[in-house]
Amino acid sequence: MKHVREALLAADRTPADIAALPLPESYRAMVLRAEDASMFEGIPSHEKDPRKSLHLDQVPVPELGPGEALVAVMASSVNYNTVWSSIFEPVPTFAFLQRYGRTSDLARRHDLPYHVVGSDLAGVVLRTGPGVNAWNPGDEVVAHCLSVELESSDGHNDTMLDPEQRIWGFETNFGGLAEIALVKSNQLMPKPGHLSWEEAASPGLVNSTAYRQLVSRNGAAMKQGDNVLIWGASGGLGSYATQFALAGGANPICVVSSPEKADICRAMGATAVIDRKAEGYKFWKDENTQDPREWKRFGSKIRELTGGEDIDIVFEHPGRETFGASVYVTRKGGTITTCASTSGYMHQYDNRYLWMSLKRIVGSHFANYREAWEANRLVAKGKIHPTLSKVYSLEDTGQAAYDVHRNLHQGKVGVLALAPEEGLGIRDHEMRARHLDAINRFRPAPTERTDEPSRPEQ
Repeated sequence: MKHVREALLAADRTPADIAALPLPESYRAMVLRAEDASMFEGIPSHEKDPRKSLHLDQVPVPELGPGEALVAVMASSVNYNTVWSSIFEPVPTFAFLQRYGRTSDLARRHDLPYHVVGSDLAGVVLRTGPGVNAWNPGDEVVAHCLSVELESSDGHNDTMLDPEQRIWGFETNFGGLAEIALVKSNQLMPKPGHLSWEEAASPGLVNSTAYRQLVSRNGAAMKQGDNVLIWGASGGLGSYATQFALAGGANPICVVSSPEKADICRAMGATAVIDRKAEGYKFWKDENTQDPREWKRFGSKIRELTGGEDIDIVFEHPGRETFGASVYVTRKGGTITTCASTSGYMHQYDNRYLWMSLKRIVGSHFANYREAWEANRLVAKGKIHPTLSKVYSLEDTGQAAYDVHRNLHQGKVGVLALAPEEGLGIRDHEMRARHLDAINRFRPAPTERTDEPSRPEQ
């Protein structure tokens, strides 16, 4: 990969240079091994350690098929699906790869005894397969994680409804936590020119997920003036939901777990912030019994912050721990949009508060290509900003996943792949200067590079 890295970092590189690069036979990737799938059996989820299951291995470059692209990954990031993959919950991802491998001869490539994980990337197109016309070698891109086949009519109004819809790097192989990734060409989007590689890699999955869940008509269809309850408002998903609420004229009520996270929400522009730990909310009396009195106390706090109004939309992703409270505090006719369930999938709530008050629960899962494109377009325009807080090397991906699993992070955690250091890949320095404070909001401002010449988008 040395010659690939050198070519990508060259200030005077051209698309022809990239197209002429010989592909290596193998590349470095963070993988899970099928032989390790039972290593955490009998261990509670919170004690499972991604550092023990994620390995940096040398793996062969996969065969390139029709409608696909090989991308040199400059940077990636860690999402919660990487945590789930690394602790083999709810099931080992090798079951996904086996199921996908049975669908076609080409898909059989994905069914391997190792799984290259990761559902985000920013990088440079190296090769495209037959039938790809919109993208060429040398294009600087980011990738969203929706992988679809679209051979069924079901997916043609909303590609998320394709029966063969999968999340790349989670339910498919050859993901983004690697030096090379294999994607479908309809996963690609232009890299925002004012961002570095690691910044551009960090929004993909969570930004698109938040857009669909909150803004899209497939989710909550948020409008101006809505009171939006956002759990984990400074985290990977919540930080984008908070930005969308503010940008769309809504009123975010941000729930966080520390004064530092509350300060970040206020720095984004939110004024209604609840530190759930400081307030001591305990929605469960024990493992099996919720406490409606805590729901009511929480609802009273919300009304204090909204001038007596209830919640129009709940941006739900913790799941089991918070879902009963979410249903309770939503106004009559309001909406709870739900995804992820990071605290547990088995939700419990009092249906009287849903059914008799005509509330709606909307399931939301990632985003279709159009939604992902619109979410990325808002980043490129400087309307929505990356929430990168810390960056690791590819070798230290296990530690990055550990941090996310233990909720030791804020915003997003980035990973450098082929980029040798932070701050590379910036093309539009003028635009960046206008948004620098917002770009660096979640971390101390890095030293700005001034020695890399600007190059037009390719």
